[in-house]
Amino acid sequence: MNSFVTSWSGGKDSCFAMMLAMNAELKPVALLNMMNESGNISRSHGIPKAILESQAAMIGLPLLAKSTSWANYETTFVSALVQLKEYYKIDSAVFGDIDLQAHRDWEENVCEFVGLKAWLPLWQQDRKKLVLQMIGAGIETYIVSCNELMGPSYLGKKITPALVDELEAIGVDACGENGEFHTLVVNTPLFRQAIEVTFGATLHHGNYWFIEMS
Repeated sequence: MNSFVTSWSGGKDSCFAMMLAMNAELKPVALLNMMNESGNISRSHGIPKAILESQAAMIGLPLLAKSTSWANYETTFVSALVQLKEYYKIDSAVFGDIDLQAHRDWEENVCEFVGLKAWLPLWQQDRKKLVLQMIGAGIETYIVSCNELMGPSYLGKKITPALVDELEAIGVDACGENGEFHTLVVNTPLFRQAIEVTFGATLHHGNYWFIEMS
């Protein structure tokens, strides 16, 4: 059985990619997340380390959380893959990208550099069908960051079929694949039980809105 690390954002896409990889009888052995320079929150989604650790604990897998700047992101990611390959004897890495070719190219390149295979179980599937499949598969997820088109009113909202329709009506991709929003998974069949998260104030940083969570 092929063993793998999941590039774990804490959100719906990486979660569903991991579920599909397991359905294909691949074995997960660890989660990898890239944090900001201080190591307090994840670099892409703004999720606190403690919540990522709670997710990992509910899955029953170790989490490797690496602090990095955007400038050193690739170097840090490659170093983490080398560390995971040597310690856990993994032969592949699973990613949740859907159809952004530049992302796939990067993932395949960094994996090839360290002798791993890149698996993208969601690749080129219909975005709306995917998010509805995620909901149907029992993934409970909330919007925790979004762009200025959406605005702060969407932060903390649960992803539902009705919300997906609402997002599409304002011109937002159903999966947020273009970076319109990011999510936090609080429950999934991968978890032994749901994690408890409290949402707080909203913050504006750069061109994005974030919500505090604990």
